[in-house]
Amino acid sequence: MKKIITVLALSAALVSCGQKEKKVIASTDESLTTVKVANVSTEEIRDSIKVDGLLATENEAKLSFKTGGVIDRIYVKEGEFVKKGQLLAALKETEVNSQLEQAKLTVEKTQRDYERASNLYKDSVVTLEQMQNAKTVFEVAKRALDAIAFDKQYACIKAEADGFVTVKSGNEGEVTAPGIPVLTVDEASGSNDFLLRVGVTDEQWASISTGQKAFVQLDAFAGKTFTGYVHRKSRSADKSGGSFQVDLKVNFDGETPAVGMFGKAVIAPGKPIMEFTVPYEALIQVDGQHAQVYLAKDDHSLKKIDVLIGAFNDKNVIVRSGLKEGDAVIISNEAFLNENSKIAIAK
Repeated sequence: MKKIITVLALSAALVSCGQKEKKVIASTDESLTTVKVANVSTEEIRDSIKVDGLLATENEAKLSFKTGGVIDRIYVKEGEFVKKGQLLAALKETEVNSQLEQAKLTVEKTQRDYERASNLYKDSVVTLEQMQNAKTVFEVAKRALDAIAFDKQYACIKAEADGFVTVKSGNEGEVTAPGIPVLTVDEASGSNDFLLRVGVTDEQWASISTGQKAFVQLDAFAGKTFTGYVHRKSRSADKSGGSFQVDLKVNFDGETPAVGMFGKAVIAPGKPIMEFTVPYEALIQVDGQHAQVYLAKDDHSLKKIDVLIGAFNDKNVIVRSGLKEGDAVIISNEAFLNENSKIAIAK
């Protein structure tokens, strides 16, 4: 009987020890949150680029008078098409004509003085220097006449190319100074001379090549898609917005748009860009282009990292900054984690 009691007591003790050991292991497991991770990878992104901008023409001329004066006539209105060589505006010529007549009289007088000095020099009445001085005064007077005659030619404004008037900043009867724009003319001989000027990021700029195909839509021509191509890339960023300007040459198929119209374009895929990507599940606290992810560490700890979202594709999120290739981001159980949590990575 004593042997049975002893065996039972020993069995109870063993069971008790086994249960105590099991509790310790369970407590240790509960201190770690099991999570899944995914490594940051790089992908070759060859997406089309969506941009928007305003219509312009390749050449814009701000036309002004070379000399100041009173505006006599402005022959065109805003929005009016003009032809090369067409007279657009003119000054009252009373003042410039008076200056021209004075210059002609000065030339005639100095010519007479020079001829008289030449004859007197032949008779040894005046010195060579006096004769040369008279000749110099005569030449100076002729150059002054040429300058005033040149100014008279630019007392009117003529169109330097076919186009249309976009701004009329002067009116008849106003006094204008030299070089102050009176008319702004956008040069355009047809509907294919328009450009859609768009702003792109530095990454997009690097992936765009001259000649790359584009598709353009304007609100003014609903339902129509026009073809175009990348005509020019700027070599410096816009100081006000920080973006790079790209000009798209658009074929409007006979349609007549207007400068300043808003347009949307899709630039066909060009050079591939290598980008860092992570699964959608890795993102926490998303705010626009800014988000956070949990980065798994080797010592069972984690770290919350700020990242900048570049774009989304069908599979992953393109991350522009904050991570590097090979980083392990947590993609499960983020709701149960904080920066003090301890994790166990599921195999």
